[in-house]
Amino acid sequence: MKTSSFLKEAADSVADLVSPRNCIACGRDLYSVEDELCIPCLCDFPLTRYERISRNPMADKLNSFVKKGPYLYATALFFHLNGYSSITPAIKYRRNFAAGRYFSSMLGEKILESEYLRDVDCIVPVPLHPFRKFKRGYNQAEIIAREVGKMLPQAEVRCDLLRKRKSSSSQVKLNREQRYLNIKDAFAATAKCRDAHYSHILLVDDVFTTGSTLAACCNALKKALPNGSARISVATLSFDEQM
Repeated sequence: MKTSSFLKEAADSVADLVSPRNCIACGRDLYSVEDELCIPCLCDFPLTRYERISRNPMADKLNSFVKKGPYLYATALFFHLNGYSSITPAIKYRRNFAAGRYFSSMLGEKILESEYLRDVDCIVPVPLHPFRKFKRGYNQAEIIAREVGKMLPQAEVRCDLLRKRKSSSSQVKLNREQRYLNIKDAFAATAKCRDAHYSHILLVDDVFTTGSTLAACCNALKKALPNGSARISVATLSFDEQM
């Protein structure tokens, strides 16, 4: 073992003793060789593998809201269930940026392996309303987009093509159709979008539930882009198939 590797492992072990890290799914203390998930939870990680399937349940939900144009591809890294459902809230509300980078990197690897998605040349995070972003201090979708972008060197991350022009009310108690009506006019493409020249745009967010938010973003981009000028696809960390 190289001296530098040995010293790093030793330092990590000491750090774990002083401030133990916990598995984000089950809460067990992590060993120095484990990142975010313990080995048992990593082995059981509920990958969707949708990056391999052009037509899948997630994409079907998205396309039910986006009527015109070609079928849109969609993928998520994992299913939003059991202890794994705590991952996206930890990133979104508890500033767990290490977890955000870790799982987003995994998502980027899956996209790079996908024959349907690896040609993406632009990555657009779902925007937050300015007041919401100011209050939270960051946009979790931007963290995901930038990490995915590191895995796709040909893709440019653009946070200036889409904006949320109105703050929507909570969607927790709304059904699928009500969610879409609540959010459908909340997003708009910016003037810069009209001058953008890309062939395949990837919209990125943390979780896909009914697909209403991502569909609203897709529709906003489609209005601004010249007809047929760019394909739009969607990728998230998790997919809640129960919604």
